[in-house]
Amino acid sequence: MGLDKILSISGKPGLFELVAKTRNGFIAKSLIDGKKIPVNIQNNVSMLSEIAIYTYTEEVPLKDVLKRMHEQAEGKQTIDHKSSKTELESYFSDILPEYDEDRVYASDIKKVVQWYNILVSQNLLEFTEETDETNSEVNEAETNSANN
Repeated sequence: MGLDKILSISGKPGLFELVAKTRNGFIAKSLIDGKKIPVNIQNNVSMLSEIAIYTYTEEVPLKDVLKRMHEQAEGKQTIDHKSSKTELESYFSDILPEYDEDRVYASDIKKVVQWYNILVSQNLLEFTEETDETNSEVNEAETNSANN
């Protein structure tokens, strides 16, 4: 499952999966306990695929940060999100050394670590080289058509 179906809902702990749309919003299922809840349009909802982390040069998509965490942890869970602020910041600077320390707060790091651990525990993180292969094929096709 892609990150475009995984949601963070303000005021609700954990992550949710988009299950169905309704007239006034949608139904979401908690990835922690599996309970389904109605979510109103007025709730502040973010899709994980649309979240990025500030760095000094650009914004890095959350998917890329999660991929780095996944590689470092070898597909297993990482440090606890309840670790100290110092431990979390140290860990995050190992993952993303160029993150903007003035705009990325300890609470943001805590959320990312918690989300990563939830996604790993539910086997929802899959990183394939499919997009790289697709890009290579497109570039090769463009090169071949330009040469003809």
